[in-house]
Amino acid sequence: MTALPALPPEAPLDMPEQDFRARPSKAWPSRWESPATWLARLIAFGGTAAAAWIGFQQMLITFGDKPTPMQIALLVLFVPTFAWVGFSFFATLAGLLAPRHRTPEVPGEAKLVVLMPVYHEDASASLGLLTALARELAAEGMADRAEIFVLSDSRDPAVAVAETQAVAAARAQSPLPIWYRRRQDNIDRKTGNISEFIRRWGGRYDQMVVLDADSVMSGATIRELSARMEADPELALIQTMPMLVGGETIFARLTQFAGRVYGPMIARGVAAWSGNTGNFWGHNAIIRVRAFAESCGLPRLPGKPPFGGTILSHDFVEAAALCRCGWKVRLDHDLRGSFEGCPPTLLDMAARERRWAQGNLQHIRLMGMRGMRGVSRAHFIIGIMGFVMSPIWLALILVGLVLSATVLLSTPEYFPNAYQLFPTWPVFDSRRMLWLFAAAMGLLLLPKLIGTLRAWWRPLARNSGGRARIFASALFEILLSALIAPVQMLTQTRQIYEILRGHDSGWQAQVRAGSMPGWAVVLSRHWVHVALGLGTLAVLANFSPWQLVWLSPILAGLILSPFTSRFSASPVFGRWARMRGLLVTPEERMPPPVMAEATAIARSLPRPARDAGTLARLGQDPQMLARHVSMLPAPQDRPAAERLDQITAAAKIANAASQAEALSFLDKAETDALVSDPALLRQWSALPR
Repeated sequence: MTALPALPPEAPLDMPEQDFRARPSKAWPSRWESPATWLARLIAFGGTAAAAWIGFQQMLITFGDKPTPMQIALLVLFVPTFAWVGFSFFATLAGLLAPRHRTPEVPGEAKLVVLMPVYHEDASASLGLLTALARELAAEGMADRAEIFVLSDSRDPAVAVAETQAVAAARAQSPLPIWYRRRQDNIDRKTGNISEFIRRWGGRYDQMVVLDADSVMSGATIRELSARMEADPELALIQTMPMLVGGETIFARLTQFAGRVYGPMIARGVAAWSGNTGNFWGHNAIIRVRAFAESCGLPRLPGKPPFGGTILSHDFVEAAALCRCGWKVRLDHDLRGSFEGCPPTLLDMAARERRWAQGNLQHIRLMGMRGMRGVSRAHFIIGIMGFVMSPIWLALILVGLVLSATVLLSTPEYFPNAYQLFPTWPVFDSRRMLWLFAAAMGLLLLPKLIGTLRAWWRPLARNSGGRARIFASALFEILLSALIAPVQMLTQTRQIYEILRGHDSGWQAQVRAGSMPGWAVVLSRHWVHVALGLGTLAVLANFSPWQLVWLSPILAGLILSPFTSRFSASPVFGRWARMRGLLVTPEERMPPPVMAEATAIARSLPRPARDAGTLARLGQDPQMLARHVSMLPAPQDRPAAERLDQITAAAKIANAASQAEALSFLDKAETDALVSDPALLRQWSALPR
């Protein structure tokens, strides 16, 4: 495979920019949704509406006939909170109606490409995943119709060299072609990366599987996905339910365990009520290239970020765009060979959520998309509410505290009218309020209980250490999640505030393998949480001690946030939990073959340091330089105005006395031009070391 050029011949495919203000020409066939799907929607959304209405009525009765303004505020905040908690339960209940799709036995013929967009990633780890997948695809009989494409948006020249070295080495071990392309500019981020690929090579393929830099699917799963899509010409996208793997810290293992035990049940619910109007999560999905090209050329939103510019949460929008153009989008919950990594720490998760929050709030501007399906709009609303619920929850707590303070600090007016014969007694039904609280907690915890019981009666429990350990792990997950929830509430509230203030999240490389943060870091990030928790504790202890019973989980989470954040990021505690059988998943006890092989392959790939020393070694090692040049595209004639960095780099190299001096002359853009141009590399490598 080493004789391959860096890129295959181009096969352009038109991908027009969509006008979401105009109605698409293709109509949506109503016959696509089965009676079971409509019944599942009735259960999920009808049950949520019923819960919200019952909660509204009961809370109104609690306050009596003449609620005060603060009580009305509490009512307004309580209803969406109660509905949100109810939705998690009723959507889970709807999963009983989830369809189970069959894979045709006839082998498919579609030409397929696996895409992995990367941006400042660990190249050896990503190429290990792809090489292992290539071997599985070949074993599944797809070697003659499957290829792999690495789409790099990395801007650091040292990272680019690390990528070419890993790709060149992986090619020698892969039975499938592995192509590599690094964009000269990363306009529109991931959407621009994939769109540029489609416009240049989309005509070469029928289907594409999109992965993240830390995700992979088994060859058998991709074969099944390809066959299912080929059997239904109106199916444009099949999303899988990725299982989280590779977690080492307590936080990562907690997320991994919750996803493994509760995730399949949640996926069944989403699949049941989504039907053929499903969603896209950005990776671990198969897509019909032609449908994506004709429907998903995303425009830029007018205005500046955070609400304008590039659409960040593009995956939701692409699913909605496919559905509005008459294509099916589906979640196949029954396929298990889909895997991805998870954020290692609470702080790393917060960094990801900042970008997700901005992307989901952008969807407010797209709610009026012409031809948009109602269920697609529901996906948007659920995504938005996932972040907006944090400030609503915070406001609910604050209003409740104000109401309590009002009761404590004010004297009731029993005779508001001068000639009133009978007194007006204050009305507040504390027993009814207690039942509402119990109902909310029940709706919140029931899905987790159902998921745990479901795991008990399946091989999942046996493969996770047994029923006792999976039950203990579920209790541990609930406890730690309760401590983390208040911190996430305040963090997401701050993120919403920053977005509304006009702060853009930017584009940072994702942290795949974090380290335990120091005390200085966690205290700087959580001191506000601690101060707020201690202040509230002091006030309530003096004026309303009984409220500490209800608020103790929240206050404990805030006060202990530095400890939770730091020690949940510890691999040592993660290993301690694993040794005691806590938070163990089947994929950890019996690693999937593709993951185990990927780890072995990654160790065999070159791992050059991503620093200035990488570039120095490039000029000193002829084999390293040859591998790098082999991964560069053929030079193209471009106007001088587009080659200024290349021109100035050539002039500086010509006036340098050594390779090191030349590198010291070049700025970052010129260094990037150097590692991107074979002629410049030959000129530079000819200098004395």
